[in-house]
Amino acid sequence: MSHMIASCHLSVTQDVLEPELRDPAVINSRVSDSEIQSVSEALYSLDSNKASASEVTINPQTLIPSSETSAKNDLSPLPLFKKVNEASLFSKPTYKAFIALLDNYERQTGVSESVNSVEVQEQEKFLTETMKNTNLGKELYSFLNSKGYYSSWNEFLEDLKMMWFGLYSRSSGKMDSSGFEHIFSGEIKDGKVSGFHNWVRFYLLEKQGLLNYYSHSFDGPWLSYPDVLGMQFMWDGYYKQIGSAIIGSSPEFDLAVYSLCYITRPGKLCQLRLGGNQLNIQTYTWDKTTYGDGKKYIASAYPATP
Repeated sequence: MSHMIASCHLSVTQDVLEPELRDPAVINSRVSDSEIQSVSEALYSLDSNKASASEVTINPQTLIPSSETSAKNDLSPLPLFKKVNEASLFSKPTYKAFIALLDNYERQTGVSESVNSVEVQEQEKFLTETMKNTNLGKELYSFLNSKGYYSSWNEFLEDLKMMWFGLYSRSSGKMDSSGFEHIFSGEIKDGKVSGFHNWVRFYLLEKQGLLNYYSHSFDGPWLSYPDVLGMQFMWDGYYKQIGSAIIGSSPEFDLAVYSLCYITRPGKLCQLRLGGNQLNIQTYTWDKTTYGDGKKYIASAYPATP
């Protein structure tokens, strides 16, 4: 990919983290770093729904140092996405299931989320399509099953449903947030963008004229998709200082690598290998409330640099 240039360091504190996210869980020793890297390479190889160079073309334009990410300067006159072949990509079942979820959320924290039966069905369909109906999802389940995390598909899918879609309160005691909303859809908290780490969501909002791409402060070493960018942008009047995302990946790939890291390295940097290159994922646990027998919801997950 011709836009690849030397990366500058991207701080792992790119999400301005609330205090409740700072207490990391103990690393689970059931899985070694090398095993995580091995299975992440397998997931990377199995991402058959990722975008090809002919399906997605991006125009990153201006690269800025991390010291300038707070300046709020629009240094890129053109959109980030030059082309996305929606007909070929968004017709795939996992993309359709993902996009169906994006209109289910109130982006402002402090406003309670209401979840109706149709939205619950959309959550379940998304998990079934991404995990049970793809070889990538089957690989993730097989790995976690072999390590004793889950004994059945039903247990796995039910845990993902609670982990990702279970509601908790980020503001004013309202049930206003979930891991999925924060990471994949994005939220507004204290007058700025919080979370928001998905390229499809970015593209759709940019296409609607609701998102203005400013610059990028990190560009990964990959020469094909999936790639990684750390971006500065304005979302309908609210600024994101560094929003990193895996670009051109399928929804199932993002869900799988974030889940892999959260389950095996909750609250820690998780070292993946994708196509021979290292990618660190930072996850955070939600520590104020729990589900099941004391399990913690996912609070945040995003690509970070070493």
